[in-house]
Amino acid sequence: MAGHSGSKIAVIAAIIGNLIIALIKFIAAIITGSSAMISEGIHSLVDTGNGGLLLLGMKRARKPADKLHPFGYGKALYFWTLVVSISIFGIGGGLSLYEGISHMRHVAPEAVMYDPTVNYIVLGLAVLVEGWSFSVAFKQFRIAKGSQTAWEYIRSAKDPSTYTIVLEDSAAMLGLVFAFLGVFFGHLFQNPYLDSGASVAIGLLLMGVAFILAFETKSLLLGEGVDEKTLEDIRRRVESVPAVEKASEILTMYMGPYELLVNLSVYFKAGITDQQLHQAIRSIEESIQKAYPECTRIYIEAESLSAK
Repeated sequence: MAGHSGSKIAVIAAIIGNLIIALIKFIAAIITGSSAMISEGIHSLVDTGNGGLLLLGMKRARKPADKLHPFGYGKALYFWTLVVSISIFGIGGGLSLYEGISHMRHVAPEAVMYDPTVNYIVLGLAVLVEGWSFSVAFKQFRIAKGSQTAWEYIRSAKDPSTYTIVLEDSAAMLGLVFAFLGVFFGHLFQNPYLDSGASVAIGLLLMGVAFILAFETKSLLLGEGVDEKTLEDIRRRVESVPAVEKASEILTMYMGPYELLVNLSVYFKAGITDQQLHQAIRSIEESIQKAYPECTRIYIEAESLSAK
């Protein structure tokens, strides 16, 4: 599966990049005492852990079906993506918000700002590493989305791993901008509250990304099916088979990023033989799977059959 392979490459690149950046940021935060740099370090550390959770979800999703899970473990990826969104919200966003507010409450307004040189060096290095990680993720994301807009792809995609990394890396790049502005203007105006404000902004940014991930993952966990356009195309393919009178109820559900369950209620024409019935069922399955290879399970319920 090319899509799965591309997602894994993007996740691994993000883990490597975020781990390097987290270490650099925390060193800078210790040296300078910058609240924004502490938040950025937390942000990168959380993203590192989240990458590991996504890899775990991708590995679990590939487990074959067994007696306890006859439809496989594909939804494991959706579960771990939800855990990632909770982690971003609670650990990344929550701690950054707390750090910024706490720093505002305890810093003295007349406090002299630190020399920001170390922070500038660290932010520059972070931009280079984060930019590399983002470029890898965005390349895979662009291939996956095709002609769709970014938002259309996020809304319709059934593999959340690719867009999760792109959203995280986008938030990381924007977080670096917030950190730079907080450090720069805080030093320029000798106002430590601006540095703390950057930490608060980073926290709110992470919470926003977490909300988008949780919202999109929720529908997949609850059993999301295909969109209306795809549903009508499946109906058209079923009804194009000569032995079919009409397709009644069509139920679909994604059991994983590349596993679609399709349940069809089909009315067959009166007078067809058993051989014609079996041939019609094969034709339906072949037509659907040719157009939608992710249809790993197709169940057909015959609603009307004539006596021979």
